[in-house]
Amino acid sequence: MRTRILALIALLALAAGLGLWRYLQTAASGDLPAQRPAAPAPPSPGPPPAVGVRVARVAKERVDDEINAVGTLAANESVVIRPELAARIEAIRFTEGAKVRAGDELFVLNADEIRATLAQAEAQQLLDRQNFERIKEMRRKNLTSVQQYDEVLAKLKVSDATVERERVRLAKMVIRAPFDGIIGLRVVSVGDYVSVGQDLVNLEAVDPVKLDFKIPEKFSGSISNGLAVTASVEAYPGRTFAGKIFAIDPRLDEATRTVRIRARLPNERMLLRPGMFTRIRLGLAGTREALFVPEQAIVQKSSSAYVFRLAGDKVNMVEVTTGRHRQGAVEITSGLAPGDRVVTDGQTKLRDGATVSVLEPQS
Repeated sequence: MRTRILALIALLALAAGLGLWRYLQTAASGDLPAQRPAAPAPPSPGPPPAVGVRVARVAKERVDDEINAVGTLAANESVVIRPELAARIEAIRFTEGAKVRAGDELFVLNADEIRATLAQAEAQQLLDRQNFERIKEMRRKNLTSVQQYDEVLAKLKVSDATVERERVRLAKMVIRAPFDGIIGLRVVSVGDYVSVGQDLVNLEAVDPVKLDFKIPEKFSGSISNGLAVTASVEAYPGRTFAGKIFAIDPRLDEATRTVRIRARLPNERMLLRPGMFTRIRLGLAGTREALFVPEQAIVQKSSSAYVFRLAGDKVNMVEVTTGRHRQGAVEITSGLAPGDRVVTDGQTKLRDGATVSVLEPQS
């Protein structure tokens, strides 16, 4: 057994010696395998690619100074007819949608009970007056006391007041138009029992009509009573209606920083109706030069407006102050100069100082 182990060790030593001898022979002849080259280093990051954008120049134009706004038409006078006393409707004296004059009868309410009460009051009044005349004559002859005279006089005055009250109540049983206008659509019929303050019908005075609208605070110094107003409504495309401002609210709306304005428009042909939506133009005196950029160049952030202004191959984010809008353009009152170029397409990929590549305008 020991002899075998020694023989195995001798064979392994012989194999190792032969392997070492072959390696040394190969190295001496220069036939060793070449070493693998080292992996190349990763390229260093270069500048970010330029963003393709389209630009437009800031245009300087002469414009007629004006203010554009939207508003709502309202009746010159408007009221909902309501009864002051509860009663049953006995007659209706108007045609819905027709013109009425101030003082015209609209509704007649049943007044039988009030007439009876008035007759009773008048009878008591007559009796009290006769008693007063007798006491008055007796007092003249000093046949009655001052106290009795005063009591009879007071009773007569109460009777006079009661009669007057019942006459007023009787007059209220006929409901009349308070002003000239167009009567609306009634919501009651003959025979209906109506309560105090119940809506019966609306009455509108619509010649002229009022026009209510608001303008920004910055224009408040340019507005005055008598300023001409031009309005248009969707019901009559291409047609305008002229009027004038007659009232300006002295208080600004604190939430919107706007001034409420009221104008009056003639409406002889009854084309305009209360509640219509209107587009308004106020022409201000004088012509001026203004800078305009396309609407799509404006970037809104919170309550501020910005544009990306081109400077070489980079852009700067500039805060601007805007003015009036017209035909796809916005007036710039501060922040830009004539000839500046601003980005109109591609702003979503930009930041302040970004590198850009100007694309050709779209054909």
